[in-house]
Parts: sequence; structure tokens; C-alpha cells
Amino acid sequence: MSGHMTDTSILLTDTVLYRASDGIAVLTLNRPEKLNAIDYDMADRLLGLLDRLEIDSSIGAVILTGAGPKAFSAGADIAQFSESVRKGPVVAVRDFVRRGQSMTARLEAFPKPIIAAVNGLAFGGGCEITEAVHLAVASDQATFAKPEIRLGMPPTFGGTQRLSRLGGRKRALEHLLTGDTFGPERALELGLVNRVVPHAELMASAQALARRILRHSPLAVAGIITAVTRGLNMGIAEGLLAESEQFARIAPTQDLREGIDAWLGRRSPSFSGA
Repeated sequence: MSGHMTDTSILLTDTVLYRASDGIAVLTLNRPEKLNAIDYDMADRLLGLLDRLEIDSSIGAVILTGAGPKAFSAGADIAQFSESVRKGPVVAVRDFVRRGQSMTARLEAFPKPIIAAVNGLAFGGGCEITEAVHLAVASDQATFAKPEIRLGMPPTFGGTQRLSRLGGRKRALEHLLTGDTFGPERALELGLVNRVVPHAELMASAQALARRILRHSPLAVAGIITAVTRGLNMGIAEGLLAESEQFARIAPTQDLREGIDAWLGRRSPSFSGA
């Protein structure tokens, strides 16, 4: 990793806002007048920011949240999506499905921890983002839904795959097949979020979780994320190979030597990411 991300061109009108402090980047989905619905520009901007954050050595964790008092994200921008559908399945798959799946896959495989701070409704694509990120904290005012079936279609940003992996086939299918809204405690039961907190404590809770991770070697953090993400889509034997590969990458590093020396010396380690 090298360099720091600097961007003086970020405007309050941008579809994804960016700010950073103390090693934590905060990305805010910013279409509050549309309940932060994900249009093509927002998806592309989010992917572009992630590309830059990945190589920014000053950033060790990312928090993703929504602008305004009502929504994390209401999901895809249906008006824009409908225009792609009218142009036929080839265009709809190219512009909508592949873009959305690339976005959630990027979030899932990102080598730095991404924490969703779910501040309001997370429907459709907003729920799929929550499924894809590594960790999630929900406000006690958050609501969730898999409403695609109401449009006469299945989810397309990974929602048929990740929710069942998180919560099990039958529990996932209940939500996928009914489209009913559910609350944060149900999201906690499903493994969709890690914890539910009072709304006023949401960002502080997400930042505290990020800081607990930032204490550790960024190389180890990335290795764990990679092994877990790949292993979920493999058999146990292949998953164990992925785990071994990640250890082999870290074995010659200064961070591992520092961690072992600190453990044996009964002191706190000082990791450099090298």
C-alpha cells in the first residue's frame, strides 16, 4: 500500500460522500431525497472510492452509512432500472445486474474491514450491501426487506446467495418469498448485523468496532478477510488451503515477528503493516 487519498473535489452533491479521520474512512450514500436509492452513478462512485481507499496506507477501516434521517438505502433506483429493462435483457443485465453484483462482490472481498452503519431502512440493494460487507451495526430504528418479489423479480445484487449463507436456507427464503419488512432484532437473529444499538449511538458504536480492529496488523486483517471470504465458497479442504496461503504470505513479515516478540515479551505490539 502507498500514499494517502486526497480529494478536494468532493462536493455535498456527490452521490457518495467521503471523510476520514484516525485511520477510518466514512462513506455516506448521499441521495436522501430518494432514500439513498442506488443509481448507476452512485454504484460507480462507490467502486471508484473503494479503489482509492484500498491503496491509501492511512486508512485501515471503512464505515458505510446513509445520508438523512430515514434511510441507509432503499435499494436500486427503480426508475433508472426500468429504463434499462425497456431496452431488453442484454442491456438490463449489463447495466444493472452486473454493476450491482460487482459492487457487492467488491465490498465483500475488500481487504480492509467495511462496517455498515445501518441508520434507517435497508431494502433490496441496501439489504444486499449489508449482507456483503464484513460487519454491520444497526440502529434500533433500522428496518430491512427483500422487496424484489413485489416487482415480480428475484434479487440481483447477490441477495439470493448471501442471505441464505448468513441465516440459513429456510429463514432466508421466508424473507425472499414474502418481501415482508423485518426489524433490527430479526436482522440480528439472521446474522445480517452484529449488533443493534440506540440510534444516537450508531456511528460511535461503528467507530468503536473499527478501532478494535485497527489495533491489529493490517496484513493479518486482510489475510483473515480473504481466507474467510474465499472459504465460504469452497469445500473445507480448499478453504484450509486458502487459510494456509494467507499464513504463508504473512510468515516472513515484520508484523508477525513483532507480534511474536511482543507476546513473548509481554508488551503491546506496534504493527507497521510490513
